Amino acid sequence: MTATHRLTANYSDIAIIGSGFSGLGMAIRLKQQGIGDFTIFEKAHSVGGTWRENHYPGIACDVQSHLYSFSFAPNPAWSRMFSPGAEIRRYLEHCAERYEILPHVRFGAEVVHARWQEPERTWLLETADGQTHRARVLVAGMGGLSRPAIPQIAGLETFQGTTFHSAAWNHDCDLRGKRVAVIGTGASAIQFVPEIAKDVAELRLFQRTPPWVLAKPDRAVSALEHWLFRRFPLTQKLVRGAIYGVLEARVPGFTLLPGAMKIAQNLAKLHIKRQIADPELRALVTPHYTMGCKRVLMSNDYYPALARGNVRVIPAGIQEIRPNGILTQDGELHQVDVLILGTGFQATDPLPAGVLFGRGGQDIVAAWREGPQAYLGTTVAGFPNLFMLMGPNTGLGHSSMVFMIESQIQYVLGALEAMKQRQIQAVDVLAGVQASFNHRLQEKLTGTVWQTGGCQSWYRNAAGRNVVLWPGFTWQFRLQTKHFDVENYQRL
Repeated sequence: MTATHRLTANYSDIAIIGSGFSGLGMAIRLKQQGIGDFTIFEKAHSVGGTWRENHYPGIACDVQSHLYSFSFAPNPAWSRMFSPGAEIRRYLEHCAERYEILPHVRFGAEVVHARWQEPERTWLLETADGQTHRARVLVAGMGGLSRPAIPQIAGLETFQGTTFHSAAWNHDCDLRGKRVAVIGTGASAIQFVPEIAKDVAELRLFQRTPPWVLAKPDRAVSALEHWLFRRFPLTQKLVRGAIYGVLEARVPGFTLLPGAMKIAQNLAKLHIKRQIADPELRALVTPHYTMGCKRVLMSNDYYPALARGNVRVIPAGIQEIRPNGILTQDGELHQVDVLILGTGFQATDPLPAGVLFGRGGQDIVAAWREGPQAYLGTTVAGFPNLFMLMGPNTGLGHSSMVFMIESQIQYVLGALEAMKQRQIQAVDVLAGVQASFNHRLQEKLTGTVWQTGGCQSWYRNAAGRNVVLWPGFTWQFRLQTKHFDVENYQRL
């Protein structure tokens, strides 16, 4: 760092984008290591990431709260085994306050451009209000599920009723007594459909492919458990460890023995049978692909909601959207007042073009022409001192992303320490190392249920390449990221 850099208010040694689990986790661990020269850039006016952005009715986590939380900040007061979204947001706000991170946050500062500066060996960031900021290290903590996917359906813009995406829920829109259409049957829809079905006059659920849904083993955390967790913190650690072990036991079914998923499929079919009496509706919501090919969902009230008299599942494809409703390919016009898009996120295209530029001015979207890829899901060749949290192929289909995030944070801390000890200004992962890593990774993905299960999921891009999921146990990823392997990097 030069003297000039030290004196300017628009310089930080480390810039962090986003204040969800990734950004806050990185910031907290930096402070714990005695590193205070960092700035968090947050586009909103509060912390929370996806748990601030998503606030639709019924939102909750599908991983047990004892594991879906920072290992260094256990919460003995979780209300349920699977916490509601608002409670997770409060947890993140509490962490930001407890660890005194808020003074490091620039709120209302959306980073619209980040460009590597060759001579200075720093990142130049520009925010939406036109301000610039320089940093030696850039940590991208936006996450892969931050850009809503808007379906390309003819006539969508012509609809004269109210339209919104579940990730930008319109709470001013009173759904009581309305005719509502929901497009999509993914993780968000199975949570909000049961909530809104109670109030709407009619609900038409447009289903392209039914999801596999298992019963959710949710319950309130008892007063005795709360007392134990507070009085004897080890008990909560043991619960966390037990949950981790149970979830890791699912991995072989996804990766090594996809045929074993038939056992879980039978449980899911029994779940359908218990909750839906109508045989036609049962057939309609029963998938015809191997469980795990798409994200496995959990709910105790989704199927009962579909069985309500005011709810109708529409399996026919959508031909076009008209000003007063939706025309399906079977020729039926479904007249509706409100259109809700439960169509998920652009997981395979996490960044738009024209935002992130590396060495030689290369846009990362151009570098990712065949799909996003990184080394250990964290560093990208040609983008020095850029560390991505929740980067390509770090997603999970079975366990907690917070575990993966903490593994990556440890790797970043190792990189910072190595650069400090060896007096290295910048590191850039070798292209050959990245290519070799991704070749092995894609080989491991070849025989998994995500590739052979007979479905098209948001895990894979248009070319069929899985750019989202980690193909193994999370402890394997932790071992690989435990120490920073400086020999695999070019030193600048």
